[in-house]
Amino acid sequence: MRNFKNEMENLTKELVKIPSINNTAGEVDIANKIYGYIQEFEYFKKNKQYLWQQKLKNDPLGRFNVIALIRGEKSPSNKTIILHGHTDTVGVEDFGELAAYAFDPDALEEKLKERRLDKEVEEDLMSGDWMFGRGTNDMKAGLAAHLILFKEISKHVDKLSGNIIFMCNPVEENQHTGIIEAIDLLEELKIEEKLEYMVAINNDYTTAMSPNDTNRYIYLGAVGKLLPCYYIVGKETHVGQCFEGLDPNLIAAELVRLINLNSELCDEYGGEYTLPPAALKLTDLKKDYNVQTPLESYVYFNYFLHDISVEEVTEILLKKGEIAFANVKQYLEKQYLSYCTKTSQPYVPLKWKQRVTKYEDLYSKVKGKLGEELDLILNEMTEKMKAEHRDPRAIGLELVKKVKALSGDGDPEVILFYSPPYCPHNTLKEDNKELIKIIQKTADIVGKEYGETIKLMQFFPSLSDSSYLKIDDEESSIHRLINNFPSYQQIYNVPVKRIKEMNIPAVNFGTYGKDAHKSTERVYKPYTFEVLPRLILTTIETILEFDVGVNKNEKFI
Repeated sequence: MRNFKNEMENLTKELVKIPSINNTAGEVDIANKIYGYIQEFEYFKKNKQYLWQQKLKNDPLGRFNVIALIRGEKSPSNKTIILHGHTDTVGVEDFGELAAYAFDPDALEEKLKERRLDKEVEEDLMSGDWMFGRGTNDMKAGLAAHLILFKEISKHVDKLSGNIIFMCNPVEENQHTGIIEAIDLLEELKIEEKLEYMVAINNDYTTAMSPNDTNRYIYLGAVGKLLPCYYIVGKETHVGQCFEGLDPNLIAAELVRLINLNSELCDEYGGEYTLPPAALKLTDLKKDYNVQTPLESYVYFNYFLHDISVEEVTEILLKKGEIAFANVKQYLEKQYLSYCTKTSQPYVPLKWKQRVTKYEDLYSKVKGKLGEELDLILNEMTEKMKAEHRDPRAIGLELVKKVKALSGDGDPEVILFYSPPYCPHNTLKEDNKELIKIIQKTADIVGKEYGETIKLMQFFPSLSDSSYLKIDDEESSIHRLINNFPSYQQIYNVPVKRIKEMNIPAVNFGTYGKDAHKSTERVYKPYTFEVLPRLILTTIETILEFDVGVNKNEKFI
C-alpha cells in the first residue's frame, strides 16, 4: 500500500496556512478548502448527495459544518464510524513579532532558528521531527490524517461493510456551536440512512502528562465543564465613609481564594482526577471612575467534571459563597474595630445580613410576584442582546441583574448561576466493553509495531467537541443546570435529550505534540503521520470488516 506520510504532512501545511482563527472569516475559508478537497473524490463526484455544507444558524460570518458520508458496498450494514475534528484555532498574539509567520510552518521554522529558545524547543526544532505553527497540533494534522484516510477508503467501497462519516466543525475554541448544530444532521442521517453509530473518533491534540512522560494516549471520553458565575451585590458608599458600605470586590476576591486552583475540588472517577476549578474572570461592574465604592462584582470559574452531578457542584459552590461572605463579614468587623480603636471613635457592630442564593430561587421568587410578565421581559432582553451579538456570558449576567432589580430587594446578596459553555462529560462504560477491547487491542498491536507505549485513559483532559456526542449526566443533574442557567434555550441550547438518545461513543485518538495554544506549538511528525493513521485504520478494519489488502506484517505507512 502506498506511503501516505508525505501526503499527510503536505496537507497539514496547506490547512495550517489558512488562518482559521476562531470568530474570523478564516473559519469559512478552511471549511471551503476541505469541502473542495472532498468534492474532488471520485466517490463524491458520483454521490454528490452524500456531501453537505450545513450552515450555522444566524451566524454573522456564514460558517458551516462539512459532513460527508461514504456507504460501503461489500455487504449491507448499518454500522457507521464518524471521523471528526474542529477547524478553528486560537489567535496568534502570543507569537509577537513572529505572528506573520505563525501559519507558515516552513518560514516559521527558519525564523525560529534565528532566535534564542528554551533547550527543549531548540532540540525539537533542530531534530526535524517536529512541525511548528499555529494549528499544527491543535488540530490540523489530525484533520489531515482523517481526510487522507477518508479519501483512501472512498476508493475501496467495494471492500467496506459499513459506513464512514467525515465531519469537521468550526467554533470549537469557545462555544462549540458547530458540533452542537451538527447533531441535527447526524440525527437526520441516522433516521433516513438507517445508520448505527458505533464510535466517533476525534483527532484533537494529545501531549505528555508530565515532563518525562514518554507514553502516548487514547482517550475513551471527554471531561465535562461548567461555568459557574457569581453576581455579587454589595452596598455602595462614599470612599470617605468606606466602612458604611459593603465592597462586593472583597467577597469576589474571597471566592477566588476559596475556589481558584483548589485541589480539594478536583473530581475523581475511576482513579482519574480533573484539574481544579480555575478563575477566568473577576471584575467589578463600575463603568467609570468616581469616589463611590463598587456596588456590584462578577466572577466566574472553569469547573471540570468527570462524574459529579450539577446538583452536587451547586451545593458546593453555594457553601463556598456562604463561607466567603462570612469571612468578609468577619474581616470587616476586625478592621472596623481596629480603626475605631486607633481613632478613639465609638464602635458599633456592622449588621450585614449574609445571603447567598442560587438563580432558580431568585427567579421563582420574582416569578411569583410578576407571573408570565417576568418571562416576557427576560425573553425580550435576551433576543435584543443576541441581535447585538453580545457575549453570551454578558447576556446571562444582565438577565440575573434584571431579576435581582425586579425583586425590589436592594440588600447585599451573592447569586450563583451558570453561563455557557456547558460541556457534558462522558466516557466508555460497561455497555461499551467490546469497543474498549477493540481499542485496547489496536493500541497494543500498533504500539508494539512502532515501539510506542499507547495507554488508554478515560477522559480527554482538555475541552473537546467529543462532549456533545454522548452525555453521562443524569436527567436530574441536567435539570438543575438548566434551572440555574438564565435563558438556556435561547443562549446555549445544547440538545441534551437528543444527544442522550443517540449516545454515540466518543473517543479521541489525536495528534501528538507540545505547547498547544502557545507560540511554540508543534506536532510530532513520526507519531502523527505514521502511528495515528495506522491506529484509526486498524480500528475501522476491526469494527467494519474493512480490508484493503494491508500486509499485517508490514507497516501501513
